[in-house]
Amino acid sequence: MSEMKFPEWMADVQRRVEHALESRLPAGNIAPERLHQAMRYATLGGGKRVRPLLAFAAGELSGAPAARLEVIACALECIHVYSLVHDDMPCMDDDVLRRGKPTVHVQYDEATALLVGDALQTQAFDLLSAPQLFEDTAAQVKSIALLARASGSRGMAGGQAIDLASVGQSLSREELEFMHIHKTGALIRAAVMMGATAGNTDEATLAKLDHFGKCIGLLFQVVDDILDEVADTATLGKTAGKDAANDKPTYVSILGLSKARELAKELAAEAHATLTALNTSTRRLAEITDYIVSRHF
Repeated sequence: MSEMKFPEWMADVQRRVEHALESRLPAGNIAPERLHQAMRYATLGGGKRVRPLLAFAAGELSGAPAARLEVIACALECIHVYSLVHDDMPCMDDDVLRRGKPTVHVQYDEATALLVGDALQTQAFDLLSAPQLFEDTAAQVKSIALLARASGSRGMAGGQAIDLASVGQSLSREELEFMHIHKTGALIRAAVMMGATAGNTDEATLAKLDHFGKCIGLLFQVVDDILDEVADTATLGKTAGKDAANDKPTYVSILGLSKARELAKELAAEAHATLTALNTSTRRLAEITDYIVSRHF
């Protein structure tokens, strides 16, 4: 895989993760059928799989076995999709389109959407706790802890709470950054760290990778805010202009479009500089950084 060009490598990982999810999610004909069908509807056949890509890229750096990375990637994607399903519900952002198709509460109903999120969250930890996934039990517990902390009140869920409380508010750049370090950045950061700890990585390298993960977590959100401003619904696969319509603070609303683009370049440069400081090949992580930036330039 290391000899592949980036588009081929990305497509290969995306296919691998799709097949792994297909086989590890409960089948649609197993009771309760409607819930399992809705879980598969939400998870399969869409998405860029950025978090799995990061886990595989960091896993290649750490020498982690591909079979272990597949499970980690599936767990990350289960958490990510659960957050999207809940985020789209009427009590949150009330959106009707995700990944180019009706959101789960529209396709099924609100109660099913709530249960899909709950079930996907627990599915993630069921996958990570599988016997023999790691030779070292301590490393397995660390992986579970990384995902739990990134998902909970000190991570993604906490960031979402801050986001909901910030509607109509005027935030400073520092306050916005704090929110997105948690809401978007925590799971992206965890993806890097889970890939790195799935193999053999020394503490100094882990510290640098953690900083890299923080940089690209913020970078991803800045680019997302730019796309919400400049892209159309067909391109995004979700409703364009939703943040502005809901009076939510974004990097574009606070900085303006031009300065938001400058910030994206600065974060990408910092991410690349962090990788350059590592005495190992970080090609895939660098390519993913460029891929995230290229979504709007």
